[in-house]
Parts: sequence; C-alpha cells; structure tokens
Amino acid sequence: MSGFFRRTVLPLSGLFLLSGCIDVPHPFSNPGKEATRLAANAPPSRLDIPVSTESRLPAEASRLWSKDVAAELLQQTIPAMAQPVRPGDWWLKMRADQRGDQIVPVYMVMTPKNEIRATQEGEPIQALLWTAADPATLSLAAQDAAPKVASVLTGIQADDMDKDPHSLKHRAARVYFKGVTGAPGDGNISLSRAFAASFRNTADALQNSAENADFSVATTVKLSPGPVGTTGHPQQHIEIIWRVTDKTGKEAGAATQLHDIDAHSLDGYWGDVAVVAAQEAAGAVRQIIDRYSGRDNAPLPPPVDAGKSHKKQ
Repeated sequence: MSGFFRRTVLPLSGLFLLSGCIDVPHPFSNPGKEATRLAANAPPSRLDIPVSTESRLPAEASRLWSKDVAAELLQQTIPAMAQPVRPGDWWLKMRADQRGDQIVPVYMVMTPKNEIRATQEGEPIQALLWTAADPATLSLAAQDAAPKVASVLTGIQADDMDKDPHSLKHRAARVYFKGVTGAPGDGNISLSRAFAASFRNTADALQNSAENADFSVATTVKLSPGPVGTTGHPQQHIEIIWRVTDKTGKEAGAATQLHDIDAHSLDGYWGDVAVVAAQEAAGAVRQIIDRYSGRDNAPLPPPVDAGKSHKKQ
C-alpha cells in the first residue's frame, strides 16, 4: 500500500468544503419549467420589501428599515429588493408591535395572493431606542431578522419540493461526471474510474452525458513544490478539487483534498490512493448536492390562517 494512502489521505471530515454556495439555502432558485408548472404557488425570483406603514417610525426611518432588511437578506443569498410590491411577487410585510416598554419587530412572508405564509418575530427592543430611530438600532434589527426570514423561506421551498413529484426530494439527482484533469501518472484515469465506482454506491445517479443532468462534477489536480520532509527527502504539495455545478453552470460547491507527498511518488500508478480519494470525494459531492438543492430541509407547516387574505401596504 502506498505511503500516500497511509499518511496523507484525509477522512471525509478532513475534506475542505468550499461552501460559498452550499451552506446557504436557496429558496428562490429556479426549479425548471416542469417544476414551476407543478408548484402552483412557488416563490418567484425576488422578495419585495415595501416601506412599512406600521413601523412606529418616522417615514425616512421606515424606508431605512426596509433597505437594511433587504441588504441583510441579500447577505443570506435571498434576492430581496426594497421596493413596492409588484404583481406576482412574494413580499415581506413588516410591522412593530408595542408590548409594554418594548417594541417587537414582526416579519410576515406574504404570497402573491396577499396571504400570510409565515410569521417571524425579531428580538424585543426598548421602545425609547426604537422610536429614536437611530440607524444603528435599525441595522441591528435587520441583522437579527435576516437569518430568521431566510430559515422560513427555506421551509417554504422544502414544502414546495415536497409537493412536487419531480423534485429532488422524490428522485435521485442526475449527475454528469466530466472527468479528471491535471493528475500525474495514471491519476486522471484511476481517479475517474474510482469516483464513478464510488458514486454508484450513493442514492444519486451518475450519467455519461450532460443532457438533462441536474449537476455536473469536474475534477482538477495540481502539483507544486512542497516542504522538505522530516527525512530530508523532497516533497510535493497536491491539491485535488472536486467542483460541483448546477444545470445552469452556477457553482454549487467544491470539495478540496490537500496533501504533502514524497516528490514524484504519484508519477506512475495511483492504486489505492485513487480509490480512497474517490470514496471521500463521492461522499462530499453527495453532501454538496443535498445541501445546495435543499432536499433534506424540513417543510414549513401550512399556516393556520392560510385562507385569510391581507391587504398590501
């Protein structure tokens, strides 16, 4: 068994998941024409945030609150816009409830039919602080609200996926593997074969064509001079990146394996090194797909007053 296998192949927990996309829910991602047809009330591509008329704030401060919440939701990858409600859009209704000497911000996710889909409350704020309309106070309120609203939207997306028989909650993801490039020795072939074999042990389906694929995986290997080993032998630094993209080409996430190896030890036959690296990568790719698609998210329960309509602000 090779020294690389013994010393430098990390377990799955040691993989670096480059998660600019995979850690954050995508409640407004386009589900495709068929899914859109089936999900009659699916969220569109933006969330409108109109200026609240129930904010207990001066007009300018109300506008600032709307802008701050929109900005913080953008940080959560929610395409929110501080603007009046447009026909067909989901929107966020905001108000400030006074409870004793405190103000409680309330956020209601509204459907295009002006029905409350979900309600979240922010942390209470001293009434004197709130009515003073200090920008720092409004900014803190928005920072508190954004992850709560994003969590609700994730639940709404999961509910839509649950109702859609064609969503990834009800079928295997179709994955196109583009292969491996840049590896020394027989690494391109060995890693490709080992990944294909390992991924077939997951619940998703590997295919040989990009047609109708939900995700694609492309792998690159880079070698660079590494530190001198403890025995004085030269070493190399190897980086293997397994990059996952969705059907539109947007990056869903990446898993990176980083190791120091004896120089040129992989210039020939990779053997067990390819098998172990590919097994780890198959599990990581599956995790990226799960998290990016949101198929493991819990659906948001239907609201109690789902049949009641509410006027727009």
